Amino acid sequence: MPLNTTTAPPFVAVLVRGLLAGLIAGLLAGAFAYVAGEPHVEAAIAIEEAAAHAEPAAGAHDHEDALVSRTGQRGGLFLATGLFGAAMGGLLATAYVLLSRRRRSDDGGRSGLLLAGAALLGAVIVPFLKYPANPPAVGDPATINQRTVTYLLMVVLGLVAVWAGSLGYRSVGAQAPTWLRAAAAVGGFLLVTAVSYVVMPSFQEVPADFPATLLWNFRLASLGTQVVLWTGIGLLFAALMHHERRHRAGTALPST
Repeated sequence: MPLNTTTAPPFVAVLVRGLLAGLIAGLLAGAFAYVAGEPHVEAAIAIEEAAAHAEPAAGAHDHEDALVSRTGQRGGLFLATGLFGAAMGGLLATAYVLLSRRRRSDDGGRSGLLLAGAALLGAVIVPFLKYPANPPAVGDPATINQRTVTYLLMVVLGLVAVWAGSLGYRSVGAQAPTWLRAAAAVGGFLLVTAVSYVVMPSFQEVPADFPATLLWNFRLASLGTQVVLWTGIGLLFAALMHHERRHRAGTALPST
């Protein structure tokens, strides 16, 4: 009687692989942010400091608030992205295990790659198109709390949009043509996204004299950092789970 080699791995084993994948992906994202984003941050800070020098009182206040040097901030970038990546990898691993009950067999981590793609779409791209990241010197400090709350709410709505797309794909029925299921998924996703964009408030706080090229280069670097992070998490997690599956299959073979 052949042995069953498709038994799902224990949660701790999956979680460790998710944390490891997230940590490595976070460090890679930090490296990308350092190379692609830091020059734009420096340029934006230079503009902010020039504006502060034009107002001596405001400049003195900003100097007092600078508790961490730029060198410390650069070093902290890798710490922040590494820890954030590990946390996201842990969440992805948890979701992978919870959703594994719907799968008939161990897929070697491919579902984790799909989950990472869904997170990138719903939690990053959808909010970015409504509320793109802003560099220093852009944004009214008086609205920072409102902007933070609305951005987090947009992240939730983006994930709801992805869920609506998944629900639309499944609701058509397994016997329906692939194109019809795909159309239902896209329709459900776009419907929720469009309604969210209309309902959520907009913020137009970019100074008229702020360089447009610098603004969009910073935003693209910010988006690219998230793409590197979630792509790395998905690929690394899938690779680690595939390796773990092959290891379990090898150890389960009967000895001769």
